[in-house]
Amino acid sequence: MNFSRRHFFRLTGTGLLLQSRLLDAQQAPATKTETVRPFPGRSKVALIRGENRRKNVHDALAAIDNQIRPKLARKKYVIIKPNNVSTVNPLAATNAETLLGILDYLSPRFKGPVIIAESSAGDTLEGYDNFGYNHIVSEFRSQQVSLLDLNRDAKYETLPLIDFDVHIVPVRLAARLLDPEAFVICSAITKTHNTVVVTLSVKNMVLGAPLHHAPGEAPKWNDKRKYHSGIRQTHYNMLLTAQRMAPHWGATVIDGFEGMEGNGPASGTPVPHRIAIASTDFIAADRVAVEAMGVDSNWVGYLRYCDQVGIGNYDLGKIDVTGESIAAVRRSYRLHADIERELEWMGPMRDLPPNLGRLEPGPHDTFA
Repeated sequence: MNFSRRHFFRLTGTGLLLQSRLLDAQQAPATKTETVRPFPGRSKVALIRGENRRKNVHDALAAIDNQIRPKLARKKYVIIKPNNVSTVNPLAATNAETLLGILDYLSPRFKGPVIIAESSAGDTLEGYDNFGYNHIVSEFRSQQVSLLDLNRDAKYETLPLIDFDVHIVPVRLAARLLDPEAFVICSAITKTHNTVVVTLSVKNMVLGAPLHHAPGEAPKWNDKRKYHSGIRQTHYNMLLTAQRMAPHWGATVIDGFEGMEGNGPASGTPVPHRIAIASTDFIAADRVAVEAMGVDSNWVGYLRYCDQVGIGNYDLGKIDVTGESIAAVRRSYRLHADIERELEWMGPMRDLPPNLGRLEPGPHDTFA
């Protein structure tokens, strides 16, 4: 049988073929990681492994309790942001047991209201029904738990992004996720992705914030689509959004009890990983998750950008991991079939000549 290179790559995962193909791109100037603003201090990340999803999540948060409590005490209510990119595929969505584990941690420590809030790509309330979130409200009635569709809530702040042509476009972000009175908990999943390699804490927050039309609303519109504007532009737009949202982030839990590999974030296959990761530094939590998934940390552009501007620590040398060691839980997730195209962001930009405006240097031109 005559296999194409792309077909061969699909069979071999992140093998030698890809590494050889990307050698030049990884050494290109476009991939330099110059720090603009370092993140102050070190970051703590809890890494828990066990056979009970709900307990894993609770224990991960409890392991960083001393970092959560001071921030939590200053807030009036809690928002839990699940990942419901699909409203029909349970593997692609935050499991109800994950949310119960978060509430198990919160209930003895916080007596204010808790809102589970999402802006799903589809009908958010349909996802809540399909995934059993209504039972969570019943079990934690004393905690004042409620469910909110951010698209129906329809309250937003506007942020400027860039489109494919690097022109400014506005995007509407859910105002609830930017409320200084809310302690925002991200409930993410270890999943591969069809555009940016992996989706974890930062991706869950950034692409969960843009709104779209509520069911039955006309005309129809969808600001999430503005992020899918190009291989490079998507990473940069995610950085812009993370910069706006990060001051309001409280803590994150990444549920890897059953992750997703292959054609994520909605159509991949399960990985029985049995881990949970928690931190108040979303970038550090994502770096630990990337390592646990066996993915090259250099490939995730938006996380590298977030590190460069000081949103969090992406350098393992500045992250203190408690619980399990990364090496003890590391697996090799099979990446999306389009991974070769996804990684083209790492190479040089060839859209314009490097010295636009002149065919040759003028006599008075100087170059540093």
